[in-house]
Amino acid sequence: MIDLISLGIEGTAEKTGVGIVDSDGNILAMAGKQLFPEEGGIHPRLAAEHHAEWIPKLIPQAIEESGLSYSDIDLISFSQGPGLGPALRIVATSARSLALSLKKPIIGVNHCIGHVEVGKLDTGAVNPVSLYVSGGNSQVIAYESGRYRIFGETLDIAIGNCLDHFGRETGLGHPGGPVIEKLAKKGSYIDLPYIVKGMDFSFSGLLSAALREHEKGTPMEDICFSLQETAFSMLVEVTERALSHTQKDEVMLCGGVSANSRLREMLKTMSEEHGAKFYMPEMKLCGDNGVMIAWLGLLMCNEFGPMDLSDTGIIQKFRTDEVDIPWIDNSKSYLTLPDELIAKGAESNIVKSEYLGEKAVLKDRISKKYRISEIDNKIRKSRCKLEARLLSDAKRAGVVTPVLYDINLEDKSILMEEIEGVMVKDIIDDDLAFRIGENISRLHSADIIHGDITTSNIMLRDDQLVFIDFGLGRHSQLEEDKAVDLLVLKKSLQSIDYNLAVKYFDLVLKGYDNEKVAGHISDIESRGRYTH
Repeated sequence: MIDLISLGIEGTAEKTGVGIVDSDGNILAMAGKQLFPEEGGIHPRLAAEHHAEWIPKLIPQAIEESGLSYSDIDLISFSQGPGLGPALRIVATSARSLALSLKKPIIGVNHCIGHVEVGKLDTGAVNPVSLYVSGGNSQVIAYESGRYRIFGETLDIAIGNCLDHFGRETGLGHPGGPVIEKLAKKGSYIDLPYIVKGMDFSFSGLLSAALREHEKGTPMEDICFSLQETAFSMLVEVTERALSHTQKDEVMLCGGVSANSRLREMLKTMSEEHGAKFYMPEMKLCGDNGVMIAWLGLLMCNEFGPMDLSDTGIIQKFRTDEVDIPWIDNSKSYLTLPDELIAKGAESNIVKSEYLGEKAVLKDRISKKYRISEIDNKIRKSRCKLEARLLSDAKRAGVVTPVLYDINLEDKSILMEEIEGVMVKDIIDDDLAFRIGENISRLHSADIIHGDITTSNIMLRDDQLVFIDFGLGRHSQLEEDKAVDLLVLKKSLQSIDYNLAVKYFDLVLKGYDNEKVAGHISDIESRGRYTH
């Protein structure tokens, strides 16, 4: 990397930050100021006014802390998005003004990627699956094929927003997360909706249910305990699915909600169960800060050079997967499975077995230590029963699935035919993509939602496509649920080869042949993301 010193300005939401970093990753200064609204959430205009007041104060503060002069700064970096529009405009204008006055180059960067990269800088993680959780973002991110891919994300509101909204509505105050965490330590479990859809999660229904419990007079400690346990279990499960799919051996937690000790404990436990290393940057680097912007600016400038001023406009809905990331070593460290396991998924251990002399596999839904027993037992039992039923229903719909031999609800296990073939992710081509679409259409015509249609859960045996792992499946007539099913596959295809994913998914939709359902996909993709 070229030897440079970068000053970064952050201000995507309620936190204003200025940081100075050199090319060796040394943090030379870190200054910040947070807006605490008196009531309600973060208003975009108030956030913008906060940045306008504090950026001119924090820049000289950071310069003084670093012991440098303005002439020592080589690069001005700023958050280009995602975030609140008025807030981003103040940041961009401030960065442009500073760059012009100092006659220094400028570069805008993706806020979400800044969290991941500063986390790697601080922890030494190389190529982790990252759970990024904050007030405005909830994503499971991992590097594949030249970019950071979003393997899972919220379908509506972010986890931080969920906790803050609950805090405001119930009088706990803002931010809600710390108060909820404190009250949760004294609570007991009450049943709340657990909503994982493939590789994505949804918090709006959970929030509404928690608020209804408050209206009924349920003890606040019990609501906080159950809200936290349910929401975090959903986040960790999807992270576990991404870890299982990518087979990486590192997990990292980042973002402001990382402050919650229970979430850290759960993610660390899950990582250890899979034999993966767990990382989390020091807390001051987890929340929004200028250091992460300065560091990512150096990485981007080293690869692509600085931007023209004409390219420094804000990108309010700046997707994590829109940025080329050429600096990561794509050689993977893979998880090592014990000899007796065929696979270790997020749902189950897949163990070799036999049935009446035939080769079989036992899908053993093992207890998850990161989940409390009430949630764990409920999920394992209900999914076991439903999967057994869906395997038969899918056959009647004309889709090939493994033959079901036995089900044991006490052990939460299913014994089924072993499929001797190859995973579609290793052999995908145009013909297979079209045929996959035809098969998904058959499932959806029977109102069967697979729930986890990834290229790891479709196999080719001889010339026959076999759909496996209906562990997240259910029945639904809703077109949106069917569109979410397809969206899971789209993300899975992107993780194989981003350049070919568009072509393959178009062929899937051609085979699927239902424009009405397919029309919901873009709406789902754009809804509720990066709203802070």
